[in-house]
Amino acid sequence: MWSVVMWARRPRDSFAAKDHVVRPVPASDYQCTGKLPAFAQSLLVSGPLRMRSGQFAAGAPVLQFTNCRILRGGTLLREDLWVRGGRILDPEKLFFEERRVADEQRDCGGRILAPGFIDVQMNGGFGVDFSKATEDVGSGIALVARRILSHGVTSFCPTLVTSPPEIYHKVLPQIPVKSGGPHGAGVLGVHLEGPFISREKRGAHPEAYLRSFEANAFHDVLATYGSLDNVRIVTLAPELDRSHEVIQALTAQGICVSLGHSVADLGAAEVAVQNGATFITHLFNAMLPFHHRDPGIVGLLTSDQLPPGHCIFYGMIADGIHTNPAALRIAHRAHPQGLVLVTDAVPALGLGDGHHTLGQQEVEVDGLIAYIAGTKTLCGSIAPMDVCIRHFLQATGCSVESALEAASLHPAQLLGLEKTKGSLDFGADADFVVLDDTLHVQATYISGELVWQAEEAGP
Repeated sequence: MWSVVMWARRPRDSFAAKDHVVRPVPASDYQCTGKLPAFAQSLLVSGPLRMRSGQFAAGAPVLQFTNCRILRGGTLLREDLWVRGGRILDPEKLFFEERRVADEQRDCGGRILAPGFIDVQMNGGFGVDFSKATEDVGSGIALVARRILSHGVTSFCPTLVTSPPEIYHKVLPQIPVKSGGPHGAGVLGVHLEGPFISREKRGAHPEAYLRSFEANAFHDVLATYGSLDNVRIVTLAPELDRSHEVIQALTAQGICVSLGHSVADLGAAEVAVQNGATFITHLFNAMLPFHHRDPGIVGLLTSDQLPPGHCIFYGMIADGIHTNPAALRIAHRAHPQGLVLVTDAVPALGLGDGHHTLGQQEVEVDGLIAYIAGTKTLCGSIAPMDVCIRHFLQATGCSVESALEAASLHPAQLLGLEKTKGSLDFGADADFVVLDDTLHVQATYISGELVWQAEEAGP
C-alpha cells in the first residue's frame, strides 16, 4: 500500500528542539496532517501519492529545515533545506524518485541559513598558540576548534607564523587534516605564513628566523618545514630570488600559494600569479601601499596580465582595526568575487587585556588591538569571524549575501572545495550556520548535526 506522510506543526518550545521544531514520525503514523514540499502538494490535487510501507524509514533519516531563508546562488531564498547523511539533499529527487518526505522537521523561526564559515588564517585563540611546539599540539587545536563553533566557523586552517625549523618539524605532523563534527570545526590543512618573507614588511614575524631561498630552492623549503603533508597554504614574498621555482613546485603539489609580507611591485606579483599563486595574504597589510605609478600587490585586483579565467583571491581583516572602511570599500568594489574574510586571530582571541604570545613574540592586548609588546606594530586580530562579517557589512554597505559568501563560498573556492564546502547546493556537505537578522550566530551545524547552540536562542 502507498500513503502520504504529512506534517502537523506544533508550537515552538526550544531552538534546536526549541526554535527548531523536531518531530520524528512514528513508524505507524502514515496519515499525519501537515505540509509537504510545495512541488509535492500540487500533486495531491489529482490524488494522493502512496509510499510502500517501510520504505519511508529506509536509509538515513531525512531532516527538513523549514521557515528559513537559505543562502544559495548568491541569493537569500525562502526555501526549505533538506539534509540526509550529512549532505544537502535535492527534495525533488527525494520525492519523485524515492517517494519520501522528511523524517523530522525543524522550524527555524524565519532565520537565515548560510554555509558554515571558513577561516583560512587563524594563528590561535583562547590561549592556544599554534606556533608553540608542545607534546600535545592536538589538544590545543581541538580546544580552538570547539570554541570557534560559537562564531559559525565550521572549517579552518591553523596558521603558523615565522618560526625556526625545529618548530615546524615538531608541530606540523601534529596537525592532520580532520573532518568537523561535535568535537569541533574541521581542519582543512595548515597555513604556513613565513619564513620566506620580506624583512622590510615582516610585521610581527621575528626577523631572526626569516629566510630566503637558497640555490636548491624547493629542497630548502622542504628542509625548513620538514614535511608538506598537512599543508594547505604557504605565504611567501614573490620578490625573493627563485620564488617562481617554489611557487611552481608548491602548486604542483596542490598547495595554495599566497603573496604577502612583501615589497613586490605589480610586475613581480603578476609573474607570481602566472606561475600559480592564487591568494594575497591580508590585503593592504604588510605590503607596499598603493601608488598610482606602481600599485604593488594591490594592483592584482584589477590586473589585465593574469592568466585567462584566473581569479585572484585576497584576504581581508575586517576587524575595524587593520583596514580602514574606505579601503574595505575600494577592495570590495574593485574585485568583490575574490574577497575572502579572514580573522588573522592570535592566541589572545577570547581573552582579556594583558600580555600574551604569538610564536616567538610577546604580545600586548589593549582593548580591541593586539601589538608586539613595547611597540605599536599590529600583530593579528582578536575579532572572531562573525564580528568581522558584521563589520564588513556595515563598512562596505554590501548585501548580506555578499558578506556571508566572503566568509564561506570564496574561501572554499580558493581551496578548490566549492563542490563540498562553502555553499548549500545539492550534494554539498551540510555545514551551515543559523543567523538572526543582525547576523548573530544562533546555531551551528556540521554534516547536518547540531554542534553548537546559543543559550538565549528562542522563538
